[in-house]
Amino acid sequence: MGRRVTFEHAPRDLAVGAALTLAGGTLWGVNATVSKILMDHYQADPLWIACMRELFTGALFLACAGVTTPRLLTGALRDRKSYPRFVGTAIVCVLLSQIAYLNSIDWTNAGTATVLQTLNLLFVLAWVCLRGRRLPGRRESVGVALAFVGTVLIATGGDLTTLTLPPMGLAWGLANALATASLSILPASLIARWGNFTVNGIMFLISGILLCPIVRPWATAPAGLDALGVGLMVFTVVGGTFGAYWLFLTGVMRIGSMRATMLGTVEPVTATLSAVLLTGAVFTPTDLAGFAMIIAMVFLVR
Repeated sequence: MGRRVTFEHAPRDLAVGAALTLAGGTLWGVNATVSKILMDHYQADPLWIACMRELFTGALFLACAGVTTPRLLTGALRDRKSYPRFVGTAIVCVLLSQIAYLNSIDWTNAGTATVLQTLNLLFVLAWVCLRGRRLPGRRESVGVALAFVGTVLIATGGDLTTLTLPPMGLAWGLANALATASLSILPASLIARWGNFTVNGIMFLISGILLCPIVRPWATAPAGLDALGVGLMVFTVVGGTFGAYWLFLTGVMRIGSMRATMLGTVEPVTATLSAVLLTGAVFTPTDLAGFAMIIAMVFLVR
């Protein structure tokens, strides 16, 4: 999601960047569990959560763009030739990503869904190899093997004759991984030209608007949404989406994409821990072994 920084950083910059990146990944992980609570305890539909999250997060990003980079924002809005690209990236990188992620959480749990999302690195690797017309290197091949075995362990519980993970949960998890991979590829040139705030704001807002006629959020809000439920929704918008994106991307600009990817493994760890503590999710030793293999893949595929 960010460009690789090639110049030397002062130790203080690296420390601040690492802290920001870890904070962003932690918020993402907790956000997965908060979304699970909203779906299980308040019967909030995943599409409703996605629509509300995208509309309000888009508005926050655009407000920040208007304050910090107004010329980039007005330039992007006036550049009608970029409109088709904004719509395309909004559909693939935000709409599909949000829907697939929330449905993956709904069918499984926060920890499993977030670990499956980490498989996005395999799709990025496939793109890099195809574009460079090369085969994966030795380390990359080991990473692919670990990710495959880890996914099989999570899906089957170690018994290859059964499928313990719901097929829809696995399908949505893989779809989310693909959409997440596209987020690091498709909007890159738009971000380089118009900035993170502007591009993220436009993509999130377009995605939310496209969902409105389907979801009708004004008529499908959960009936039993109390003060705690509203607070959880505020967190998932302000902290878990906008705050997480802002902190992580700011950290990437300070420490580079490689270090950020490594530190980003805090997300599935946090999601797993918060799922156990807040929702009572239970993971078997086989699940944890699969999680460990997929996370280890991150340190090999880079």
